[in-house]
Amino acid sequence: MQMKGVKLLLILPLAFLFIFFYLPMISILHEGLWENGFTLKYVVEVLSNSYHRGIIYFTLWQALASTLLTLALGLPGAYIFAKYDFPGKSTVKAILTVPFVMPSIMVALGFILLFGKQGFFTQLIGRDLGILYSWKAILLAHAFYNFPVVVRMVSSLWQRINPHYEEVAMSLGAKGFTLFRKVTLPMLLPGIFASSMLTFIFCFMSFSIPLILGGYKYATLEVDIFTSIMTLLDFKLGSALAIIQIALSFTFMYVYIKSLDLYSKAEEQRIFRTPRPLSFKEILSLRGILIGLYSLIVLVFIVSPLLAVLYNSFNYNGKLSLIWYRRVFSEAYNPIFGANSITAIKNSLLFGFSTVILSTLLALSVSYALHRWEFKGKNLFDALVMLPLGSSAITLGLGYIRTFHKEPLHLLGSWYLIVFAHTIIAYPFVLRAISAVLKKIKPNLKEAALSLGAKEWVAFLKVELPLALGGIIVGAIFAFAMSIAELGATYMLYKPEYTTITIAIYRFLGSRQWGSASAMSVLLMIVSAVSFLIIERIGEEIW
Repeated sequence: MQMKGVKLLLILPLAFLFIFFYLPMISILHEGLWENGFTLKYVVEVLSNSYHRGIIYFTLWQALASTLLTLALGLPGAYIFAKYDFPGKSTVKAILTVPFVMPSIMVALGFILLFGKQGFFTQLIGRDLGILYSWKAILLAHAFYNFPVVVRMVSSLWQRINPHYEEVAMSLGAKGFTLFRKVTLPMLLPGIFASSMLTFIFCFMSFSIPLILGGYKYATLEVDIFTSIMTLLDFKLGSALAIIQIALSFTFMYVYIKSLDLYSKAEEQRIFRTPRPLSFKEILSLRGILIGLYSLIVLVFIVSPLLAVLYNSFNYNGKLSLIWYRRVFSEAYNPIFGANSITAIKNSLLFGFSTVILSTLLALSVSYALHRWEFKGKNLFDALVMLPLGSSAITLGLGYIRTFHKEPLHLLGSWYLIVFAHTIIAYPFVLRAISAVLKKIKPNLKEAALSLGAKEWVAFLKVELPLALGGIIVGAIFAFAMSIAELGATYMLYKPEYTTITIAIYRFLGSRQWGSASAMSVLLMIVSAVSFLIIERIGEEIW
């Protein structure tokens, strides 16, 4: 590819990122650090206020506690998946993908229906467990979302540990926990640390879960920023809080990226041990019973919120009914969120598929530049394009309000500004999915095409792009899932005519209409499932 094309491919994504990410971040820094000159006045006011200090402390504490709980749930699963093959394993593995595509607001609703005063578990036990609207609910919901990350990352590395190290240690007398602590654990640490850091970051920047399940008593930095902007209309306070969050999240992101490098190097081992099947005798042994019990816990933990929402959508005064679905589509109830349900579904689909197209094109150009070209400033470029991974939806929404409310970039109130926000949120995950596949494509395949006379862009389109299809489809599904589930930035930017399904559910929750919220959530599930199938089918038909 000519140098002109190379520059164009680098300029376009950087221009998009500058306008819709860096510029909003700069506006936040200006709002919080500038008043007739540089000042730390507002940041100091936040840090000297006991209420805001308590929120910062709780945000860090709940993220750490959520991470530890996630590890406690995920590490046994990683061991089982890495070591054993057993009946129903593929089903359990498939169920593990559910949290990745379930909107957080739907999980929050599921927890309300399970642990509320009239919830299933509350009625089963006969008393209120005190889980809902507390730190316990936040930790449980975060563990629900993130323990599959630990299972997948750690089990993938565990299967690549060279068995000769363990055999040598056993020949020297090591066994049991001593063998695990001195030999296996050190080799697993890159995977444990990387998955822990990713979990910590997700929990640190979580918004919907603390807002709905914790309430303002257990507010996090995200909720505090949201309240300062949307309720108090105090942009100086919101910007100061956002600056503190940006500083912390970028620090954590830097540590995560470094840990990911160690994890990638550890995962490059060519040894891959196939899990051994459990014999019938072992299935009936204590080990088999424990594996079965863990699989059952995973099944209940992941599926129960989903089933609770589904059941509640068809339940009216203890009887099977479609009344909640009729209310969802009734003009008499729709004004609660400012638009009708059909409009909300159309908006969600429009935003979702637009996000898929934009984030995929952006990620493709960036990942190709990173993995196929050597150019001056490549490391800086790599760092710049990954910065959105360290920003939160609420901070991004604040930046958009400050940047795009006046000319020459008066975009506030437009539907495409919501799409751009969704693209910035989803793009880093699409980039990771595509980059992981491009790394595995052997360079000599492209070189063979070039030697036969193909131009570089033709070699990419005809040889490398089809081989990267799996990563592109995964990235596209992630982009759609993140767009259709997004609440924070959308809520800050939308007008009633741009209501999404997620906002409609949030409005129903706010008015405590659990049945209507459940029916809308089921519609969200159906729309998501059908859209995922369409994305996968389109990808297969193109190639």
